[in-house]
Amino acid sequence: MEIKQLSSLEKIFICQELSANEIKEGSALRGEVFSYQVAYHDENALSENLYLTVKVETDFPGKIKLYTVGNVPSEFPANPTQMDDNYITTKPGIYPDVLFPYQGEELRCHDTWQSVWISAEVPKEAPAKEYDIKILFYKEQKVYGSCSFKLQIIAAELPEQELIFTQWFYADCIADYYQTEVFSERHWELIESFAKLGAENGINTILTPVFTPPLDTAEGGERTAVQLVDISLIGTEYQFDFTKLERWIEVFRRCGYRYFEIAHLFSQWGAKYAPQILVFSDGETKKMFGWHTQAESEKYQDFLKQFLPALIRFFAERGLEKRLFFHLSDEPSKTALPQYLKLKQMLDPFLKGFRIIDACSDMAYYKDNVISCPIPAIDRIQPFLEEKVPDLWCYYCCEQGEKVSNRFIAMPSARNRIIGVQLYKYDIRGFLHWGYNFYNSALSKKHINPFLITDADGVFPSGDAFSVYPGEEGALPSIRLKVFYEAIQDMRALQLLERLAGRPAVLSLIEENGEIRFDQYPKEANYLLSLRERVNQMIAQYIV
Repeated sequence: MEIKQLSSLEKIFICQELSANEIKEGSALRGEVFSYQVAYHDENALSENLYLTVKVETDFPGKIKLYTVGNVPSEFPANPTQMDDNYITTKPGIYPDVLFPYQGEELRCHDTWQSVWISAEVPKEAPAKEYDIKILFYKEQKVYGSCSFKLQIIAAELPEQELIFTQWFYADCIADYYQTEVFSERHWELIESFAKLGAENGINTILTPVFTPPLDTAEGGERTAVQLVDISLIGTEYQFDFTKLERWIEVFRRCGYRYFEIAHLFSQWGAKYAPQILVFSDGETKKMFGWHTQAESEKYQDFLKQFLPALIRFFAERGLEKRLFFHLSDEPSKTALPQYLKLKQMLDPFLKGFRIIDACSDMAYYKDNVISCPIPAIDRIQPFLEEKVPDLWCYYCCEQGEKVSNRFIAMPSARNRIIGVQLYKYDIRGFLHWGYNFYNSALSKKHINPFLITDADGVFPSGDAFSVYPGEEGALPSIRLKVFYEAIQDMRALQLLERLAGRPAVLSLIEENGEIRFDQYPKEANYLLSLRERVNQMIAQYIV
């Protein structure tokens, strides 16, 4: 049996030879999650019909979680018009991505490479010393193979996450995939599972569907309604029941979320229409607003004049009004600026003083004081950096497949993780990604099984639409989710070093071999592994 210990930045393919450099040691700060992989294969496994059990022997004081790395298909790994040479491959095939929690079951050993993902959760009070983590593959009393990893704990705690991070959460996709009634007890259990996994991996802001979010839906089409606010119309007065919203807030606060972003008040890509809103009137629930409603219609304006003060009052009574973000319309184009401005002015009496954030890469929206907190795509962020926009956010999606960081399944994990260094250098305040668990085809024309279709039915590069998978009992992580959290941990470690050594010293360290930009950065995994090791050791020197 052959075993190799590899960094978390390697992807082990079942149909390729394994040439990655082996690692046998590493370091981490207190409060950090350190991950690496153990790859294994046996040329005689098939003829021997070999099933093995995995065991950990260690003096490490924290939790060690094991995952088996599962493979998923990709028919559309990259968009030929938006790609470069920094992909593992751009050919359709089987890619490692989903992580299944290992529960002690026997694993079928193959003559091709497979891997186990190891996550060591370092306690905040862990003694600063070196620990040995031994992984054994055995059957009955016979050990077929083993390996040992040395993990050094640094006597400094990883600082709290300052980055505001949202990855849009779709309660409708959970209900659709599991075929459960919306906001049934089973649905709430699943929502909490997905919420908890997100919080464990750095997501601290939740898209809150007071109405069903008008996102990635074909004009005239509908998504499963997940409206949290029950609305009744009596005469000309609207009444609002926030019972479900109250529970939503309780669930996400319990999981560790700090910020709430209200679902978009107008349709995507131009703010022309109202979102789908259900209202009980004249003895029945009706779709009172939607594609048939112009955004600036008097009827919808009258609704918002009643709804927004009630919603804000609800959050204020819970001390959460300063943790609110509002959206008007996602990704408005330059031609939509007059429409967007008109709607913003219409809402100013209600939203003045609140943060309105929208994915918007056109500088005109900021320069004309239309959006105070624009969120540009990282391949169009340079003018915003030059303008020194305060508290700047950024995002990426399916279109950022050339030059810049992203986390498509076909990309190397180093291209995912480099974002942490970039966010640190440019002092980015918030990061947005549109797809935490989008299990629909593009424009939500049909539901999909993400274990079988990873590219939104051939439209978005595989992995763009989701970072978690729907397991039998709840959310399952992906390699990409774990690696992006490593990027956030890198950012926090660099911030700690800055407090100890000063910002010039940290910038000099990360740019030792050249300037770091969003479209220019070291491509190799060793840059990140070496950088984190040097950062950790410098921190250790300062705290002696």
